[in-house]
Amino acid sequence: MDFNMKKLASDAGIFFTRAVQFTEEKFGQAEKTELDAHFENLLARADSTKNWTEKILRQTEVLLQPNPSARVEEFLYEKLDRKVPSRVTNGELLAQYMAEAASELGPTTPYGKTLTKVAEAEKRLGAAERDFIHTASINFLTPLRNFLEGDWKTISKERRLLQNRRLDLDACKARLKKAKAAEAKATTVPDFQETRPRNYILSASASASEQELRVAQTEFDRQAEVTRLLLEGISSTHVNHLRCLHEFVESQTTYYAQCYRHMLDLQKQLGSSQGAIFPGTFVGTTEPASPPLSSTSPTTTAATMPVEPSVTGLAPPGETALCLEEVAPPASGTRKARVLYDYEAADSSELALLADELITVYSLPGMDPDWLIGERGNKKGRVPVTYLELLS
Repeated sequence: MDFNMKKLASDAGIFFTRAVQFTEEKFGQAEKTELDAHFENLLARADSTKNWTEKILRQTEVLLQPNPSARVEEFLYEKLDRKVPSRVTNGELLAQYMAEAASELGPTTPYGKTLTKVAEAEKRLGAAERDFIHTASINFLTPLRNFLEGDWKTISKERRLLQNRRLDLDACKARLKKAKAAEAKATTVPDFQETRPRNYILSASASASEQELRVAQTEFDRQAEVTRLLLEGISSTHVNHLRCLHEFVESQTTYYAQCYRHMLDLQKQLGSSQGAIFPGTFVGTTEPASPPLSSTSPTTTAATMPVEPSVTGLAPPGETALCLEEVAPPASGTRKARVLYDYEAADSSELALLADELITVYSLPGMDPDWLIGERGNKKGRVPVTYLELLS
């Protein structure tokens, strides 16, 4: 108990001395030992690394899990050292609803069949999202979190210890300075009755202060070297985070490529259902047409769309088909259309399209309702209706 009380009193005395030194420095009443410029740059770089790592970590968590309640739940499970329960993704939940809707509304109806197909695609998207979140959490979030909870805590601890060593050093400097001043004053104004004992005490006090200063300087230098080595290790942290960033980009690229493939497959399955839903937009047809589903996509249309020349269907039996350039647009019935997707012409009878461009379109009697004649300047060719948005 005696020993503990002495240690407590000693710690309280050291804390008080540091507090006094710190306060006097803030008010400009005490000198402060400055660190060299290189050390200050290391400190600034370490602080910047910590701050931006925190921001990147938080925003990546928002990207992977937009729901704040779910993020809080996952955080609590991690702090309690318990396994985070499996949670369905939004895509998987949407797929479940669509599948249930198709089952109740009629799985054999056109709407029910389409719901089923979209549900399967959404389920695959949800699974891809789950894999991406898992991969990004392991390869990117975990290293950033380990730095903040491991290396940075060690750096912060050593920096606080260095700050205490500096306060102790500056306090020793201040005591030595006062002892030297008192000793110098005693030599200039001697008191013949008390000169010897007083000078002896002052000299002993100055010697003790010098000894304390040497010890404090040694401890400060040692702690400064330890802290410097840790701060220089930030360069290795940057290299590690750079590698993790590359892995994050790779996993994100894989995820979006999977999403693109799944949606491309879905678009192939749905085909020209857009034309079936809005049959009235077919120019030149006398009655609504319901074309069967076919594979149509911006990148595979050339291989999947029918390639029979439309002009062949325009010629009466027994006559030679007209050249496309010889076909004149009707006097009425031409319309403007906006291109929805890029389209690569399969042969010379078709017109290549670029997304968002405007072209003139029209239909001729006996023409396949899935196709129109499109004109852009002096160029003319067949274009698929499903790639167009007809304007008034």
